[in-house]
Order: sequence, then C-alpha cells, then structure tokens
Amino acid sequence: MFTRTLKGVGLGALALLVAATGVWGALLLEYAGPRSDLLRTALVVAFALAAVVTLIALFLRRWRWRAISAYVVLCTGLAMLWSSLEPTNDRDWQPDLAVLAYATIAGDKITVHNIRNFDYRSETDYTPAYYDRTFDLRELTSVDIVTSHWAGPAIAHVFVSFGFPGDKYLAISIEVRKPKGEGYSTLKGFFRQYELIYVVSDERDVIRLRTNYRRDPPEDVYIYRTSGPNDKGRRLFLEYMHRLNALRAQPEFYNTLTTNCTTNIWTNSRVNPGRVSLDWKILASGYVPEYLYEQGRLETMGLSFAELRERAHVNARAKAADAAPDFSRRIRE
Repeated sequence: MFTRTLKGVGLGALALLVAATGVWGALLLEYAGPRSDLLRTALVVAFALAAVVTLIALFLRRWRWRAISAYVVLCTGLAMLWSSLEPTNDRDWQPDLAVLAYATIAGDKITVHNIRNFDYRSETDYTPAYYDRTFDLRELTSVDIVTSHWAGPAIAHVFVSFGFPGDKYLAISIEVRKPKGEGYSTLKGFFRQYELIYVVSDERDVIRLRTNYRRDPPEDVYIYRTSGPNDKGRRLFLEYMHRLNALRAQPEFYNTLTTNCTTNIWTNSRVNPGRVSLDWKILASGYVPEYLYEQGRLETMGLSFAELRERAHVNARAKAADAAPDFSRRIRE
C-alpha cells in the first residue's frame, strides 16, 4: 500500500513537471522561435502536443518510459535554444533608450556621462538632450526611493534618486531596453527577450515624464527619503556606477521576476551590511515603501505610513514646477 501511494505521488509530481515544462517550452518557442509565423506556430503546437501525449503516456505503463525519453530529447533541444540567446547592445533602440550612461571614477570624484534630460512636449514627442556632471562622493546627502503607480497599489515602477548639495539629484531607473516599434510584455520578460538598462536622468526628465506627460494610463509618483548613515548611500551610489560601466561592457537580460527594477535595487544594496531581507513586498513592487517603513528604513517624521504616503505624493507639485530649474526642490517642499 505504501509503495503504491509513493508511486502515485511520484507520477503526480512527474506529471506536474511535464505540464510546467510544456507551458514553458511552448512560450519559449512563441517568443524566441523562428521569425516565420507559420513555422513558429507549427513548432509551438507540435511541442504542446508532445507534452500532452507525454502526460497521457505517464499513466500507460507500456509507453511511459519511451514517451519520457522522447520528451527529454525535445526539452534538451529547448535548453540549447535557451542557452543560445545572448544579450546585445547593438539594436535599433527607441530614442529614449538609445544612449547608455557610464561613469569615470577618480577616487571620490565621479563624472557621470550621458545624463538624460529630454525636453518633453508629450510622452512620445521630445527633444533628446544629455549632459555630464561630476559628483563628489563625500558630499552625497540623501537616497530617495521613488515609486510610480499606474495599476493599483501592488504594481509600481521603483527607482532611486541620489541627492547632493545645491538640490542636485541624480535619478537612476532600471528598465527594459526596448527596440524601436516594440512594446513591453510581462510574459516576454521571462524569456530573454529584453535587455536591461540603467536610465540615468535628471529628475526633470524621469519624474516629470511620469507626472506631467504620461496619460495612458496616468501615473502617480511618490518620493520617500530613506534613513541611515550617508556612508551606506555612498557605497550604494558607487555600486550603481560600477553597474553602469559593467552593462556598457557586457549587456544583460531583463527578467520580469528575477532581474527587474526592484530586485536589482535589492541586489545592489548587498554592498551594505544589514540590508533588508528578500520579501514578497519586494516582488509586489508597489509595497516596497510600506515594507521599508515597517523595517525602519524610511524617514517617517513620526507619521503613520498612510500619512507619509500622502505627503510623499508629488504629482501636483511636479505639475506646478514643470521645467523649473529648481524642480527637485519644489517637488519636495
């Protein structure tokens, strides 16, 4: 009786594995298969049928191991396809993602090149502009977490902004690097279809774009000041600079779950001892500020999180400031 039960559990687990790899393989072929629509569709259907046949054969003793062996061969081919996918910096990129930022590091003096500061007339109509700026790492005064919500409380884009004297801020947003004519798909993001980019921007660009120009859907932007000693902020800033240069030399893939805007921030924070532990609120990115509040990592001014969140909302102030030179100061008033 025990042996029969164990066998049943084993077959059930194997069936789940075949079903999961069947879905994964069909989607991989859909997104990374041949460019020919007809051939790609034929391969997707064929692999899905192979998975179904294998599932049925699992419960037919006579055919079980033959079907499993054939299915393993097919999965091996898909593994080879997966390993053949390589990231690149050489595509016809969307104009707002075409230029990579990089840093020249000379001790505490760090010159950041290609800081984006577009002049927007709408979300898609803009005049590209970039500048370079030298920062003294010893003068870093703050690290802010910025969240942009467009689909309810659980979903947000999260990025950081580093503050220096004179209300100078450097915002770094980790995003999907999209070629011209290509949109974003959450599912495609699991299958090595997008490269990763660190968009280094003036706040008049990356924040004002979201508060003043994005309409479909509109976005709500919040800025939270993190707490802690400045030396942690300096180590994090320096880690970001190293990542900029690393991605310029060797591109990497974006992944919807493991290599996205929030998980990259968490990974970069490994340079600081005592970083927060990985939590579901990091994966459900809209809850990152609440999680940091619970962990004592935000300046709260004695406010509840609901009160702090209301004060952190900057859309009205950003619209009033628009392209003003002191935009960063005014949105924090």
